[in-house]
Amino acid sequence: MKRKLLILGIVSTAAVLLMAQAQKKKGGAGRWNQPVGYSDTPVIPEQKWKVHDIDRPTPRQITPGTLPTNPPSDAVILFDGKSLDQWTFNGKRDTPPAKWKLENGYMEVANSAGDAVTKEKFGDMQLHIEWASPQEILGNSQMRGNSGVIVMSRYEIQVLDSWENPTYADGQAGAIYGQWSPLVNAIKKRGDWNYYDIFWEAPKFEGDKLVKHPYVTVMHNGVMLHHHQKVVAPMAHRTVAAFKAHAAEEPLMLQDHNEPVRYRNIWARKLRGYDEK
Repeated sequence: MKRKLLILGIVSTAAVLLMAQAQKKKGGAGRWNQPVGYSDTPVIPEQKWKVHDIDRPTPRQITPGTLPTNPPSDAVILFDGKSLDQWTFNGKRDTPPAKWKLENGYMEVANSAGDAVTKEKFGDMQLHIEWASPQEILGNSQMRGNSGVIVMSRYEIQVLDSWENPTYADGQAGAIYGQWSPLVNAIKKRGDWNYYDIFWEAPKFEGDKLVKHPYVTVMHNGVMLHHHQKVVAPMAHRTVAAFKAHAAEEPLMLQDHNEPVRYRNIWARKLRGYDEK
């Protein structure tokens, strides 16, 4: 019996190795050599951690609930599973115009189409969005189910397959990318549908001067990740970007990061102040 179990274990291990080799060959060796963090990047403003700090503690993983929410009557329906009419696609250099894939009630990143950008513009808002990473593993760290919900086309809430996928803490699912890691890792199993509820306070400028930082509250699968957290910079990789003045309302953008990430049930509410109709 022990001999049989040993043989089965060897066969099982060999099968896993062969599968990994096939996936690496399909995805390219570079996809499997992604760094899990850095130590040579600048310090994030108002924190002790560097950008994508390899030594930053990894958030503990918890199990989220299952039920998302439906849009209220005053929501702007950005994607209902039937049409891409609310979106434009910024394309990529030297490629013909294209759109993301639309099927089975979801929209899926199509590399030749580039980022998906809303025709509608938003400032202060409540956003609901559902997403799923690919079931097939093609890489590691930041090359696994990577996309992003980019508010006002500048400020990113990270989308990533963070299920058993080590990467830098401020770059995993639900992070304010390059700034704040989520309080917990509320990811669902690979291929399952996740959902974000994002509550956004837009920045304010006087001329070219920033006079009020943006703030964001993020729920992931019904779990609080950030509570009225100050956004200290626009999105950037391995550095801290400077604010540049922009309009009070800007489009929402979903990032094409060369990964077949899926989205569905996207809606937003434009938030007004108290006593405003």
